Amino acid sequence: MHSTRSIIAGCAVSLCIWACGGAAQSVGSAVQAGGDEWWRHAVIYEVYPQSFQDSDGNGIGDLKGITSRLDYLHDLGIDAIWITPIYPSLGVDNGYDIAEYTEIDPKYGTLADFDNLVAEARKRNIRVIMDYVINHTSDQHPWFKESRSSRTNPKRDWYVWRDGKGETAADKGGAPNDRSSSLGSKGQPPNNWQSWFGHSAWQWDETTRQYYYHYFYVQQPDLNWRNPEVHTAMMGVLDFWMKRGVAGFRIDAVSRLFEDPQMRDDPYLPGTNAYGDRNVRHKYTDDLPEVHDVLKEVRRTVDKYPGDPVLVTEADEPNAEALTKMYGNGDEVQLPMDFQIADVNALSAAKFRRLFDEIEYNSAHGQPEYFFSNHDQPRQWDRYGDGTHNDQIAKLMAVLELTTRGTPQMYYGEELGMRTTDPARIEDVHDPIGKLGWPKEKGRDGERTPMQWDATANAGFTTGKPWLAVPPSAKTYNADTESKDPNSILNSYKKLLVLRKTNAALRDGRQVDIDGKNHDVYAFLRRAGNNTVLVALNMSGQPRTVNLDWSGHGIHASKLECLYASQDTKLDSIKEIELAPFAAVVAEVK
Repeated sequence: MHSTRSIIAGCAVSLCIWACGGAAQSVGSAVQAGGDEWWRHAVIYEVYPQSFQDSDGNGIGDLKGITSRLDYLHDLGIDAIWITPIYPSLGVDNGYDIAEYTEIDPKYGTLADFDNLVAEARKRNIRVIMDYVINHTSDQHPWFKESRSSRTNPKRDWYVWRDGKGETAADKGGAPNDRSSSLGSKGQPPNNWQSWFGHSAWQWDETTRQYYYHYFYVQQPDLNWRNPEVHTAMMGVLDFWMKRGVAGFRIDAVSRLFEDPQMRDDPYLPGTNAYGDRNVRHKYTDDLPEVHDVLKEVRRTVDKYPGDPVLVTEADEPNAEALTKMYGNGDEVQLPMDFQIADVNALSAAKFRRLFDEIEYNSAHGQPEYFFSNHDQPRQWDRYGDGTHNDQIAKLMAVLELTTRGTPQMYYGEELGMRTTDPARIEDVHDPIGKLGWPKEKGRDGERTPMQWDATANAGFTTGKPWLAVPPSAKTYNADTESKDPNSILNSYKKLLVLRKTNAALRDGRQVDIDGKNHDVYAFLRRAGNNTVLVALNMSGQPRTVNLDWSGHGIHASKLECLYASQDTKLDSIKEIELAPFAAVVAEVK
């Protein structure tokens, strides 16, 4: 068996051969030595459980299915899996409407299945991260059922209830269960706050004749985080799962926890959204200062447990300065997801350079966390592809994701070049926002299609009828077929993941730009001690030159040694490199 080093550096110095030769040899995942927190060097892999692997033929992925694919993830080089919600749910928002926080939805299995998944993952040095849906529950959660039962129920204040604007006196004074017209008008919603999924964020409740607040779907009432009892209950949820061996949490919709107590209207913006509403800026329902108090409380709760538990936040902040606040003083979140980088949505060297620099030099000195696809956005194969060179661009994006400094987060099937496959008819839509906004908004089904394991019927995902149709691309873009092709997207990811774990500069090095004014090429150095690696990515459809001026970096370069290249690239000069269209190269500086 070849050593990892010989496989990676097995190409000639003068020519960086496309993909550096044969199929990659995986090194698996290793628990980090030296006392470093494991998440600093980890690669996180998002699993959408409903679409990953079905074990019982009912067309829905489940926990036993995930367990059966742990060897694949280990061989790929994954360190942790983040599993989107697997709690009991009515399925209005595909699991994000939670009816019970401390159980497993029967469609995914049992708590025993979950415990077995954690144990089997641990054997492979893979950690399990849960999704912590902190902002809201399902309207079928026992807490909300109590809350809406009467205005005097002890859990009434666990959610956000308000009188309507312009209600009549009779309305407020009538018997709660009296449906007679003598009760008058319910008035208008308390203010103009909008749901993220369209229309008013206030829903009238006939039983107690008040409105409740929901930032997301009507069936997802917001918890009232100004109530101390909510804090106690939700910290208990964290304790429950930490005791079962999870490695941390991805915190959903964290910036939406608090609303303006004065109930002021959000300012309007020009235009309308996909649902026909006037656009608003969520000034009074997003990023209120109290959010950081809750994040500190969550951090204190998980820090009681061993193993350096990690917190990842869905923090779609408007800029790096706002994102940096999520780190606190090292006492809030370790890994706030960087949506600014995720949403560039164009191959722009200038934009990527600016955004990576901003987070690299963030004032909190926090660890960056990058991703380019997830269950809420079209897949990167489509967003960055030009329709002709998508596979080449997919490999370039893999280099960008896996060689920059930080903790990368992959999305299942990204390593195969899975693409967004939207439903062709409204009758095939599962996602409620697709039903509501069709055809302008087709929903998120397209990025949630079943994992493509092989070229058989239903791509090896299920023996039954899959809950979403398997895309036609599964015949050629699948794990089995690509594993046999040394130049596939899958094997490109494997090679890069091996490099990331074994090269000191890529593992621990700081990141600095080189040829920083190049309009089409994003190039940077990773440096750790005497180890330096050059990464260069041509983000244009034309050949481009990278100019290498080492003088400003204190480097005395004598040659470049190929570590990885997505296309053949000559490395016979230390002053410049010619890159083919959409080419990416990783080279050690000697």
